[in-house]
Amino acid sequence: QVQLVESGGGLVQAGGSLRLSCAASGRTFSSSFMGWFRQAPGKEREFVATASWRDSSTYYTDSVKGRFTISRDNAKSTVDLQMDSLKPEDTAVYYCAATGPSSRVNAYSRYAYYYWGQGTQVTVSS
Repeated sequence: QVQLVESGGGLVQAGGSLRLSCAASGRTFSSSFMGWFRQAPGKEREFVATASWRDSSTYYTDSVKGRFTISRDNAKSTVDLQMDSLKPEDTAVYYCAATGPSSRVNAYSRYAYYYWGQGTQVTVSS
């Protein structure tokens, strides 16, 4: 059984920074992509960022480009999300997620991700 455990959420003022961390534990773990999604109240869960195991490529949704940075450590099975210049519209529950071993997936789609963390709340006040 694979478990993803997030940490690092909290309350921050607009313009501030937070760093989210996610660690995978359990049986031998192989994932082509590890990334982050978020879900605001009353909205669908949406893609934020992901990192490829194969070539370390990173992908972001347009609204966070230039503000968020994802980093992945394959040896440790961890993925972090550095969030700078936070805005009130970034407020959501953030979920860490991981795909299976195949790289032939749509890494932007939540349906490609097999494993999910429990979520961590990020609140940005104006």
